[in-house]
Amino acid sequence: MDWTLFSIFITVAVAHFLALLSPGPDFLLIVKSAIKNGPKKSIGVAGGIASANALYISLCLIGVGSLLASSVMIMIVLKIAGGLFLMYLAVMALKAKKADYKDIAFSATQINKSNTTFLKEFVTGFMSGILNPKNLLFYLSLFTIVLTKDVNFGFKVGLGIWMTLVVFLWDVCVIYVLSIEKVRRKFSKVAYYIDKCTGALLGLIGFTIVKSAFTK
Repeated sequence: MDWTLFSIFITVAVAHFLALLSPGPDFLLIVKSAIKNGPKKSIGVAGGIASANALYISLCLIGVGSLLASSVMIMIVLKIAGGLFLMYLAVMALKAKKADYKDIAFSATQINKSNTTFLKEFVTGFMSGILNPKNLLFYLSLFTIVLTKDVNFGFKVGLGIWMTLVVFLWDVCVIYVLSIEKVRRKFSKVAYYIDKCTGALLGLIGFTIVKSAFTK
């Protein structure tokens, strides 16, 4: 066993998982979808977010990530687009009425009557992940550990696949925990307020991102 590669893997894997535990816009979006749409449709969000992460990981692996991060104009545009998208999601959450949450504690069949679709949730998740500049910067900083001549390309690719799978599986776990009947019943009592809070947080994060684009 190559202990150098093993230590690099452990360092990156731990840092990556700790970042997943930190609630951000992607996590808030997962919670929002899970408590309203049920697991079958919400997995679309998880797939979209994981796909966006996979794209950024791939860009970092081939060196494009550093070029994007070094372009002030691209980062400004990315920040503004990402911030506005999060603010849009926030407005949709804040506009929702209390009656929209009455079916949360119901059966999966009733939940699946939601107007959204798997594809819509996938696109929403992908847009959230790809328009969040923090994702690009996070993976870029993380891959500075492994983007060296001493680490072979196969190891880098394996690490990228690992991180993509962890993102997807973690989000799916969150979705299914929130889909357990007992958990849903408890959530049904506070889902309206949770969605309003997550909406407000998404809006605040979005506003902060847009503001930073004009001030830095």
